[in-house]
Amino acid sequence: MKRLIVLSIAMSALFFFSVLGPANGQGDDDIFDFIPAGGRTLLETIREEGLQPDLAASIAESGGDPATWRATLDAAKSGSLALGALDDWQTDTLAHYLAANAPLDPGGELPRDGRDMALELCQSCHIITVVITQDRTREAWLRTQNSPSHVEVKTTAAEREALADYLVINAGIPIDLVPPALRAGGASY
Repeated sequence: MKRLIVLSIAMSALFFFSVLGPANGQGDDDIFDFIPAGGRTLLETIREEGLQPDLAASIAESGGDPATWRATLDAAKSGSLALGALDDWQTDTLAHYLAANAPLDPGGELPRDGRDMALELCQSCHIITVVITQDRTREAWLRTQNSPSHVEVKTTAAEREALADYLVINAGIPIDLVPPALRAGGASY
């Protein structure tokens, strides 16, 4: 019954956005701008400026945990306007993304990030507000993703971990920062 209610809410939201369009004249992309950028988007922005040779080599050749990548990014901030403009949350988001995905092909397409997965996968069953307004631990997010109601979502273990890391850093968004059209009731975990 609970799954039927969640599905009904998701279908209503899908109908609203596909037929009626987003509220306040915003385009489809704009309605989700309140959700922080993920590592893929952050790295693409920094790539557009041009990666410093040392950082580009690290991304292409090295792995590492989030703390290692955070130190690497912090050290490179002084030589890059785009990287230097990242706040702590964005730097942590990028560090976790690199920990999950590096080494990366310098000119290749980047793997999806936590924001990409939240918008693509979570919204397939319920409104995004259910996810991004919750402040939860990594373990809680992983438990949810590995629960019977979520195991059918096509993700790898590494993707589930990357999504959990993104949500720990970036979710917990206060409801008053969510566009009114996305504040409709919904299920919670």
